[in-house]
Amino acid sequence: MSAVYPWGHEGRYNDFTRAFRRRFEGRVQKVSVDGGFTCPNRDGTLACSGCAYCNNESFNPDYCREQPSIAAQLREGIQFFSRKYPSMGFLAYFQAYSNTYAPLDILRERYEEALAQPGIVGLVLGTRPDCVTEEALDYLAELAREHTVMIEYGVESVKDQTLRRIRRGHSYADSVRAIEKTAQRGITVGAHLMLGLPGETYEDWIAQAQAVSALPLDHLKLHQLQIVRDTTLADEYLADPSRFHLFSPEEYLETVVDYLERLNPQIVVERFTSEAPADLLLAPDWGKLRNYQFAMKVEKRLRERDTYQGRLYAEQDIVLHL
Repeated sequence: MSAVYPWGHEGRYNDFTRAFRRRFEGRVQKVSVDGGFTCPNRDGTLACSGCAYCNNESFNPDYCREQPSIAAQLREGIQFFSRKYPSMGFLAYFQAYSNTYAPLDILRERYEEALAQPGIVGLVLGTRPDCVTEEALDYLAELAREHTVMIEYGVESVKDQTLRRIRRGHSYADSVRAIEKTAQRGITVGAHLMLGLPGETYEDWIAQAQAVSALPLDHLKLHQLQIVRDTTLADEYLADPSRFHLFSPEEYLETVVDYLERLNPQIVVERFTSEAPADLLLAPDWGKLRNYQFAMKVEKRLRERDTYQGRLYAEQDIVLHL
């Protein structure tokens, strides 16, 4: 007899693709947009050189770097995706830097410019947990009554020692507060975390899974550490590679499966890997392994180990048998 999990299908983890399709009628695609925001780690408020690992060019599409307006970026992104799926809906994904880091009148102007574009059904906002105000959250809660609104916080680690090491400029307590305040307003909330940060161990990553499971998170992105050019970590790596432990795909796969076993089964997992452009990536070299291919490996390994997301999550018995 088949096992049915709380996420409503026989897959061994609560995957984002199927969760997204359940939420929307038809296909919905994120379209990246650079809203012209900055970051307290770059504008001098906390620092000027950014987080130790950060090079925004590693994830910001080319069309976001060239176009002067949000509307123009969205039109180009929508045109690209509409060729394959003409009836698709779109979410404006404010991805680069900290997209709640501005006075409310500026946030309102830029978000509403995006929402006014044909085909846009909502917003996804990547930001830092120390860059969101009560006033901004109240406004986003109003928007969420009529549009999809998702906030993705860069948490990165649950260890303050690590956060200081990578020069994040905020604490894990800041992340907890931001996530809780966002969830209390009924706004969909996600977190971005990295596995393999300098100084962390396997035991730290398992503890991380247990810690984030206690938060009111809807979505989670996991990424392996990548050393990207023109960052502080790149300088440190080039000076002494032995200071870094970088995952092989096989080791990372086993770590992810162990992580999922302890993760709250209600949390939707959006990604497992990062895919920096080859010309920016120093290490590790995983060839052409894409996120969707790694996700297939995760599903296969979960079946091989006869396990699933939340199997060791202590709060509830999550598997029902038909």
